[in-house]
Amino acid sequence: LSHYRKVAKQVIDKVTFSGFISSQRIYLSDEMADLNANSQAIIEENMLQYYKFLADKGDRNSQIGLANLYLSGARGIEQNVFLAYHYYLTAATAGSGTALAFLGKMYLDGTPATPADPATAFQYFSKAADKGNTLGYSGLGHMYYTGRGTEQNFSKAFKYFNLAAEQGSPEGQVYLGTMYYHGWGVAQNLPAALKLFHLASQSGNVVAYYNLGQMHAMGLGVARSCSTAVEFYKNVAERGVWSTMLMDAYLAYQNGLYDQSVVQYLFMAELGYETAQTNAAYILDRGQLIYLSKNSINQRAFLLWKHSAEQGNGFSRVRVGDYHYYGIGTPVNYEEAAANYKTATELQRNPQAMFNLGYMHEKGIGIKQDLHLAKRFYDMALEVSSDAALPVTLALVKLTILFTLEKLQHGEWWRLEFMESTFGSFWDIYIITAIGALICALLHFRRQHR
Repeated sequence: LSHYRKVAKQVIDKVTFSGFISSQRIYLSDEMADLNANSQAIIEENMLQYYKFLADKGDRNSQIGLANLYLSGARGIEQNVFLAYHYYLTAATAGSGTALAFLGKMYLDGTPATPADPATAFQYFSKAADKGNTLGYSGLGHMYYTGRGTEQNFSKAFKYFNLAAEQGSPEGQVYLGTMYYHGWGVAQNLPAALKLFHLASQSGNVVAYYNLGQMHAMGLGVARSCSTAVEFYKNVAERGVWSTMLMDAYLAYQNGLYDQSVVQYLFMAELGYETAQTNAAYILDRGQLIYLSKNSINQRAFLLWKHSAEQGNGFSRVRVGDYHYYGIGTPVNYEEAAANYKTATELQRNPQAMFNLGYMHEKGIGIKQDLHLAKRFYDMALEVSSDAALPVTLALVKLTILFTLEKLQHGEWWRLEFMESTFGSFWDIYIITAIGALICALLHFRRQHR
């Protein structure tokens, strides 16, 4: 706990107003399978030129989007604060409240293009707030909160942070939570602070993670939990400047330098980076290395999947189950496979794990055969992911046939209760319709062969 807290504090000390650090966690499995709807994939050059074309034509969304990328240096684009300033200023001149707010942020934090100037930042935030912009509210609240560029006023700070938080701003939520935490400008309310920090953490705000770590470590507003605190501190610690190697490894992979990429990921994996553990295992799993034997690769991948799964990655937990099921890098163990699928189902609600459990219950592999439980898990997979519609539908059709055969074997096929439970209360209509369709098909067949 103390080690992670110490490193997390170093990271927090370098955080600027927004509470975000440009540390991207890109999973290769998501990139290849296109499973991540919010993928942080590298922007290709032709797409970048297209956005520039739209921006030059006056498209505000493109101007702000490009400015955001250049400001943070995200998605493979080299940071360029001068271009960021150019696009923000262009959009702000056209009346964009978002652009005005980001200009305020740049002047507040200070960049080579915008030397720190709290007074100018205050003006931009005020203009953005007048337009009802969320970041403008947060920025203005921050100015009153710190007394930079204006006189310190907790009442006004609370007002603007509250407006921002109501619109879902993670910055507003964090600062509002901080005011509740300390009782600044409002009566101290630790449960309210905890709730706001949790909301902000869902947007990736690193300050929120740190504050949650502090509250769980000291038992403030919540039951003391060192393990939970460590998780939050670890999340913060992994966003330090040293995490840039993750992006280097990703770029190497994108360029086909698999050996270089896996070495970098393995190094970060040894440091405990869950993303690196998952990606290193993924590269090994795909057999993209030639200097290791197949058995050695499988064993290394299995250990990496396990380490990642132990840190809460549902995809990795399913892969651990797969390795036990098929005997990859470890002896075949159906019971362990089922246990891992069950964990991924209960903790991460992973649809693949649910489907696999359904199949194992259907076949009685590693666990007791139970067609009813099999159907339950198939249905759960469909509820969680619409992508599972086809395999689940086929599995359910097969289960229906198995249910029918089972009842026929027990001589229950003639009972009315059986017909209603199997086909529903309108089973007779279904049968009549099916017979009618069969007659029509036969008549059509006869006409075709006259």
